[in-house]
Amino acid sequence: MKTPAPAERWKIAHYTALAGYFGLLGLLMLWNIWLAPSRYFPVAMVLTVLVVPLLFPLRGLLHGRISTHMWAGLLALLYFMHGVGEAVSNPEQRWLGLLEIVFSLTLFAGALLYVRFRAAKKRAPT
Repeated sequence: MKTPAPAERWKIAHYTALAGYFGLLGLLMLWNIWLAPSRYFPVAMVLTVLVVPLLFPLRGLLHGRISTHMWAGLLALLYFMHGVGEAVSNPEQRWLGLLEIVFSLTLFAGALLYVRFRAAKKRAPT
């Protein structure tokens, strides 16, 4: 199997970051609205705390901005910590926490590689 060309590598990383982003966004929406809504807090409050921060980098991720990918990678680490906490402390919803871990790591890795490949592309002589 041949390695992808440099132009293809940043596109693959960009689509990986978008897959992790939209997977995380969809999972959090489904988790808190339909699969296992909170018994202690209103659904609107939980969605505001968990989903609204994900909406801030949406435009920059879709447009492929490097700085937005950097910040989205840092934001993904918060969702990773939340997923680990849920997977450890809540046995009934462990699979949801593990899915959150997978999507947040996908977003983190995709964003990190996108920044790396795009920065290398900008430095390369043309």
